[in-house]
Amino acid sequence: MSETSPMDPVAEAFEAQRDRLRAVAHRILGSHADAEDVVQEAWLRLARQDAATIDNLAGWLTTVVGRISLDVLRSRQRRPEASYDERLSELVVTPDDGPAPEDEVALADSISLALLVVLQSLGPSERLAFVLHDLFAVPFDEIGQILGKSADAAKMLASRARKKVQVTERQTGTRREQREVVEAFRAAAADGDFEALLRVLDPDVKLTIDTPGGLVVSIGATRIATGAQMFSGAAARYRAVLVNGLPGIVSWRVDGTPLSVFAFTVVDGRIVDIAAVTDPAKLASVELPDPE
Repeated sequence: MSETSPMDPVAEAFEAQRDRLRAVAHRILGSHADAEDVVQEAWLRLARQDAATIDNLAGWLTTVVGRISLDVLRSRQRRPEASYDERLSELVVTPDDGPAPEDEVALADSISLALLVVLQSLGPSERLAFVLHDLFAVPFDEIGQILGKSADAAKMLASRARKKVQVTERQTGTRREQREVVEAFRAAAADGDFEALLRVLDPDVKLTIDTPGGLVVSIGATRIATGAQMFSGAAARYRAVLVNGLPGIVSWRVDGTPLSVFAFTVVDGRIVDIAAVTDPAKLASVELPDPE
């Protein structure tokens, strides 16, 4: 019986970088599926390259992943309806019971849905420059090479993106303030109070619901408030939660069956984005806290 042949040195070197490359692509794109595709394409390009001509493999791979990710971002601009179609595909739902610290917002190593919403407002070049430099400490000269710009231009893009992120973070307020807005929405929906719903919804609020039949999207406070009124008086149990870091609500039927998970993005005291999952199969696969 022959011994297993050792892994090809190039493949071994790539595998050593795979997790980091996947993390880079995921933070730029906000999609695990897209990140996997980008990393696979980077491997194919490496396989076609003479590895002996690469002085810094980690840097070369980061550049390739950055360029492919940039192409994906630009493609999304031409197909905006395809962006973020899996924002809630990987739910992390935890109870939100105790008092929240005032200084809650931070750019953590793992990307949150809240940060995705902020990054979504950035242009592709700004987003790539910000993520690579601020989250992965990639030098500006390397970022400039990816963007086809000078290091100073890349630095300006990252600075501009950073300011936008910081402004949005200030506008979102503390977790306690966000929770108060979400609770006002829930109470207004339960009471069927149309005017109260309009007071907490941004005029251009977007609602995305993941249903068994696919995604359903509604835009506009009037439409969403009208839909929310339909649930007034419904027999259900609710619990305040955090959904991927955002204030949210889980609801259950009276028999304890999960009914829905909602995540809210609050800016300047109003809800600007609602993402929900009502697909029973997906809800069954998520680890949810117990009803109160």
